[in-house]
Amino acid sequence: MTRVQISRRDLIRSTAAVGAVTALGGLGLADAAVAGTGPVARATTRTTTLDKGPAGAGGWRPVVTRAGEGYAVRGGLGAKARGGRARRRKSLLAFAQISDVHIMDCQSPVRSEYGENFSPSAYRPQEILSAHVADAMVRRINAVRRGPATGSKLAFTIQTGDNSDTGQYNELRWNIDVLDGGTLRVDSGDLTRYEGVMDQDPTYYDTVFWHPDGTPDGKADDDARAVYGFPVVDGLLDAARQPFSAAGLQMPWYAVMGNHDGLVQGNFPHTPADNARAIGTAKKVTGGATRTVTADPDRRLLDKAEWVDEHFVTTGTPDGHGFTKENKAKKTAYYYFDRGPKGVVRSVVLDTVAPSGDQGAMDSKQFSWLLRLLDRSKNKLVVLYSHHPLQSFTDENIATMIRQELTSRPQVIAWVNGHTHRNQIWAYPRKKKGKVVGGFWEINTASHIDWPQQARLIEIANNKDGTLSIFTTMIDHEGPTQFNGDLTSPIQLAGLSRLLSANDWQEREEHRRGKRTDRNVELLLPAPAFLWKKKKKKKK
Repeated sequence: MTRVQISRRDLIRSTAAVGAVTALGGLGLADAAVAGTGPVARATTRTTTLDKGPAGAGGWRPVVTRAGEGYAVRGGLGAKARGGRARRRKSLLAFAQISDVHIMDCQSPVRSEYGENFSPSAYRPQEILSAHVADAMVRRINAVRRGPATGSKLAFTIQTGDNSDTGQYNELRWNIDVLDGGTLRVDSGDLTRYEGVMDQDPTYYDTVFWHPDGTPDGKADDDARAVYGFPVVDGLLDAARQPFSAAGLQMPWYAVMGNHDGLVQGNFPHTPADNARAIGTAKKVTGGATRTVTADPDRRLLDKAEWVDEHFVTTGTPDGHGFTKENKAKKTAYYYFDRGPKGVVRSVVLDTVAPSGDQGAMDSKQFSWLLRLLDRSKNKLVVLYSHHPLQSFTDENIATMIRQELTSRPQVIAWVNGHTHRNQIWAYPRKKKGKVVGGFWEINTASHIDWPQQARLIEIANNKDGTLSIFTTMIDHEGPTQFNGDLTSPIQLAGLSRLLSANDWQEREEHRRGKRTDRNVELLLPAPAFLWKKKKKKKK
């Protein structure tokens, strides 16, 4: 059994505790003298990619570095890749997308880890480090600064939903504070100890969950360590709850609502009973038992209006992070904004959260608003953003209607979303007399909570030959590939989270990195006529 130890007293000290480390490199837990404390190279996946290494005991895999990936060119929407376009092209917009950050209060009574036996999202061994991963991704975005394909400065970052895990006030507050920057503490209830399914309370100790501090006397090792090769990391539960300084994005950022932001565990409507449970003391655990935890009023559940309103309590820009006074007044979560030269790119943010369930939806009121807006945007390039992709909509008829309306409008070029925790890209063609003459690309991006914990850079360029190129580039966060045992470093903790996510036993057969053509790609499509057709001068 691999053991990484640190005392509680050393944890609180400001000096690094790497001297307490004894680890095996095969687990991706490195000797401090070898690994150091620095992040992986400041680059995108064009230079370096990360992958799972060979399996060891219990199927445990280290995270390894592999060669970078260039851009795979994808057609399918009626545009040809013309030679010399790299010399001709003009950048129109570059931005970063983060999705499914799932910053969570792991000690909350409303959490449903007791469903771990039938749902891979009920519990994850890395979930206590969700805020550290978000901060590490912010640091990477700040370091990249520019789109790697066009060199254009990143105009903004947009997070496409499931920014928190169950719509609690404290989770949303942590999410906003990570993106704004400053000191935050991801802890709730009793601030002197962790109270949750991963602790060593012998009364509620359950081998279904990983217990990083080890096995209580008289108990069996948990499955994570006994079966799946997980290590002991003494002090991790205390380390995850310590205050740390978040870097904050050095650019404007915008927010999209996801089902986990608006529904209990992403599925159930908020009720007074749920709210009472969230701020109360009774936490349900496996086997139908209930344990007592410390109450916390900051765990209160937010309705849509409250969730939107909290985005105006910020030190970042813009004020409200896209949401407007109209959103607050009408209790809606959809809006738009313009960026790029002369505001040529119109970003349209949708609210696809259903009244219940984890699938996508859109009511008639929002659908009508969208159509009116698109009709007013004929001299814009329109990019849509939502949490859910079209394939995740419950009502296939609504999804078909939306797709038909979007493909009929040449100004719509892309739809950017998340939800699936997987890198995927689909082409939706527009046909005329049986010939493909345009359409839009749907760009679906992986999560921060599950492997591979990636974000995506997106760049839009006019090739000045009647075509557009949309470049997408995956980026990995600043966490190192190997954890050196320094529990006082948020960046090291983010690297540990990636390592744990790579070995989550319920996720080992998933391939969330996507195919090669779902990652670093150049997506071609015809340019709308207003970009290349010259207006005829009227004769006097």
